[in-house]
Amino acid sequence: MSDKKKNPVVRLLPPMNKVMLALTPALVASIYFFGWRVFIMFVVVNISGFLAEYIFSKQYNEPVNSSVFVTNFLFVMIIPPTLPYWMAIVGIVFSVIFGKMVFGGFGKNIFNPALVGRAFIYVTFASYMTGNWAKPAKGLMGSLLKYTPDAITSATVLSTGENIDMNFYLNALIGNIPGSIGETSAILLLIGGLYLLKKKVASKTIVIWTFIGMFVMQGLFLSFGLAGNIDLLTSILSGGFILGLFFMATDPVSAPKQENAKIFYGIFIGVMTSVIRTFSVWPEGMMFAILLANMFAPLMDIGAKEWKKRQKSKQMKAA
Repeated sequence: MSDKKKNPVVRLLPPMNKVMLALTPALVASIYFFGWRVFIMFVVVNISGFLAEYIFSKQYNEPVNSSVFVTNFLFVMIIPPTLPYWMAIVGIVFSVIFGKMVFGGFGKNIFNPALVGRAFIYVTFASYMTGNWAKPAKGLMGSLLKYTPDAITSATVLSTGENIDMNFYLNALIGNIPGSIGETSAILLLIGGLYLLKKKVASKTIVIWTFIGMFVMQGLFLSFGLAGNIDLLTSILSGGFILGLFFMATDPVSAPKQENAKIFYGIFIGVMTSVIRTFSVWPEGMMFAILLANMFAPLMDIGAKEWKKRQKSKQMKAA
């Protein structure tokens, strides 16, 4: 009889579990607004993402760790509620394989895996990702008795800048606006994000400086009349900014490790989000801003380390 212990199929990582817990209220709200198709999408994506990572992990005799479920969860939150299931499967498999496993697995990926998959289907199936947005159901029961809402719109507020008033702000806060699944309920995402900050799962430095970067740049664009009707509050409440701010920009693997580098990293994401939203054909620029920042994160860490060495050297010489 062999004494060799078998590896568990799944290795639980406590920080990842906290991220999923923080996202759960917003997912439940999305089911309320967009119907039970959201829950089925969640199940389909989780099964597909898990199997994709399991196949690769098995080759190295390693267990799947719970980070894959965070990738799955985030991927669900950044796709439209009406996206065909097979497209979601293609996206999450691409996320796991080309966003993480090709780099060597968990802790070695350069880019946020969920955003890699989303970017792939965003450019591959553009009409489904940019022109088929479900309108949240009205009434006390919302979509709790429906598979999916009946009404579809071709645009979100960020792409039109229309109908922005106090009623819109309230709806955006609770999640009653067209958009990706994760744009449901800014208030619940904010609560989840603050929970991650309290538990020190998310970087406070990145969150603060990303917000400052976007706020200042969008304010400058508004002052010069370049931002159209998209004011500062709309920029914050729409387009998945809060989701990206707390749950993806702060990804500990793809973000810088040095504290000084996190400042530049956050500013870069915030500024680029506003720039992309204002001047490109992609109004929801948070995704591309984070992926671009991921690309430069290692260089930011190197620069921060070199700066520390020089400062230490100067202090030693002065002493």
